[in-house]
Amino acid sequence: MRKFMCGALMMAVAGTMAAGDARFAYYTYSGNDARFDKELNASTQYLNPILAGFYPDPSICRKGDTFYLVNSSFSFFPGVPIFESKDLVNWRQIGHVLSRESQLELKDLGVSRGIYAPAISYNKNNDTFYMVTTLVDNGGNFFVKSKDPSKGWSDPIWLPAVDGIDPSFLFDDDGKGYIVHNAPVFGTAAYEGERAIRLLHFDVDSDATVGDPIEIVRSGTHVRPNPIWIEGPHLYHIGDWYYLMCAEGGTCEDHSEVIFRAKNPEGPWEESPLNPILTQREGLPADRADIVTSTGHADIIQDADGNWWAVFLGCRPYEGDLYNTGRDTFLLPVEWRDGWPVILEPGVPVPTVICKEGLQPGTGDFLTGNFNYTDRFDGDRLDDKWIFLRNPLPGFYELGEGGLTLHPASGDVTRKERLSAIFRRQQHTDFTAETELDFTPSAAGDLAGMVLLQNEDYNFILGKTKGTEGDILILRRNAGPAASLAASPDTDQAASEAGLLTSETGLLASAPLADGPVKLRIEGKGKLYSFYYQPSGSASWLPLALDVDASNLSTSLSGGFIGAVIGLYATTGCDDLPQ
Repeated sequence: MRKFMCGALMMAVAGTMAAGDARFAYYTYSGNDARFDKELNASTQYLNPILAGFYPDPSICRKGDTFYLVNSSFSFFPGVPIFESKDLVNWRQIGHVLSRESQLELKDLGVSRGIYAPAISYNKNNDTFYMVTTLVDNGGNFFVKSKDPSKGWSDPIWLPAVDGIDPSFLFDDDGKGYIVHNAPVFGTAAYEGERAIRLLHFDVDSDATVGDPIEIVRSGTHVRPNPIWIEGPHLYHIGDWYYLMCAEGGTCEDHSEVIFRAKNPEGPWEESPLNPILTQREGLPADRADIVTSTGHADIIQDADGNWWAVFLGCRPYEGDLYNTGRDTFLLPVEWRDGWPVILEPGVPVPTVICKEGLQPGTGDFLTGNFNYTDRFDGDRLDDKWIFLRNPLPGFYELGEGGLTLHPASGDVTRKERLSAIFRRQQHTDFTAETELDFTPSAAGDLAGMVLLQNEDYNFILGKTKGTEGDILILRRNAGPAASLAASPDTDQAASEAGLLTSETGLLASAPLADGPVKLRIEGKGKLYSFYYQPSGSASWLPLALDVDASNLSTSLSGGFIGAVIGLYATTGCDDLPQ
């Protein structure tokens, strides 16, 4: 059997499926959002967001004519997706920065822990790329470096002097290095949410910080009384000034971007009279078209023609503050006024279609707009957009002409465990995801199928399992840590007859299945998702549950920082399955 390398793991090309294995013949995804249904000239216009679905906290750098962009990955592995582009719009994923377990240990971490706010920088003085980030709950702050981002990165170099989150480098023209980061204020905080930005000198030759940290900004700006959560700082040297740009107000609807400047990295710093230079929190109609909220956590870059651009995160709610797609990456031009950059005027909504000359359509991946794709898993490696939750189990999957084979593991998606599962992002509010599953459960607790995941406590599981009367297909909705997943015989029978239960958490529906492969389909439209199946030998799709409330997958209800992901999943460890 032919073998190949995938990151640090050895995976096999699928041969004969062993008893108990689950095989997925394909995975098809299509997105059809009204937001993206627009006529545009792809050579001179682009769509926002430029990276749709769970691509938060963007950071960007440039070497020559090539831009590089990274995003937060939290407890998914490999960590920190990295993209390259020639035009800032059409991006191609070239892998992940943290692709080895020696770089990223995620054991037992919750979904929204792990890697926060990576910042990528290019040091022209030594022709080296740096990515610095925070590993929450497992070590703190570190950086890795590379001469070529497409060919791998070093093991972590830890930064014990960085007390807080969101570190970012500046490598100055004179060769000096600096780190800015979010931190607790020195002394006692005056109010809840009061934070500070600290600066540390960094010695490039020894890869270490030098001296004590300096508190360069305390609390935040004058824009609001008692400003909270100043974070995500980036330090720039532009002309005669140093600029310090930060997020402020928290990462939800009050999110914003503010900026300061000084003649020296240590200050004193003055704040822009134009702050906030980006926000969607006030002065906008709630019923505006193509609504975007929560904008902030920006980074700016100058292109080869001298123009400035900003990447930042934002959210696309389908109702109120509900969005299942998480935080996307947006792009807007930067305007300079009296020595200050402005990304977007207060009270102006984020535009969906933007003009930009010199675009190179066809050079990017499926990252924005309406699109569809099918993965038949017949290559020699998984596509880079497939990710694992926490560090993957060795050898848990195989690829081949028959599709993807998963060897079930005891890990359960509702617990903080390693799983036999692969995931891709939900990138649209209006989407369809489909697969064909060949699986024969041998005991209670065996299950394989699809999962919609926001975190351990908020998810859907659509899977084939073993019941007392034979194999069955079940749908479970999990909407909180306290509720039981068990279903009584009465509700199980009602689910079979009605196809849908009204309980917030637990078994929603079930149906008997005959032997042979079964096709599974999920259709999402806003907060309402419908679940279908096509039994072996049937030409028709049968509804299992229609118009199910999927707002449990929204960030504002489930908590945390990710967007929903769609998984192919196999386990021997499911609890509370119907018998």
